[in-house]
Amino acid sequence: MTARWAILAGALVLAVAGSARAHSLLLESAPGAGAVLAASPRELSLRFNNRIEKKLSTIRLRDEHGAARAVTVLVADGPVDWLKGTVDALPAGAWRVEWRVLSTDGHVVSGSFSFRVAP
Repeated sequence: MTARWAILAGALVLAVAGSARAHSLLLESAPGAGAVLAASPRELSLRFNNRIEKKLSTIRLRDEHGAARAVTVLVADGPVDWLKGTVDALPAGAWRVEWRVLSTDGHVVSGSFSFRVAP
């Protein structure tokens, strides 16, 4: 009976570990998290550890007061693991990038990071 439980527990651990690897993880971004920029970025770029469904993914940009700023997501451009968006010139201040992507395993993953424009 103990051996059966050990095998069942091992299978459960492997199943959970396998499904966690399939979720999209943010590997890098431009601007980077915590970056202080001398000028406004024209583009936001996010790279993930696997292919994402760009048409079903979003990038939102908020100022330090929570007001939204328009981002045009470029769904047809670039590699399948990158999500990019263009923005108009941003005034000085703190900005929060909020992203939400559909992973190839069908799970929605989201996150955020901040950067600052300080000319």
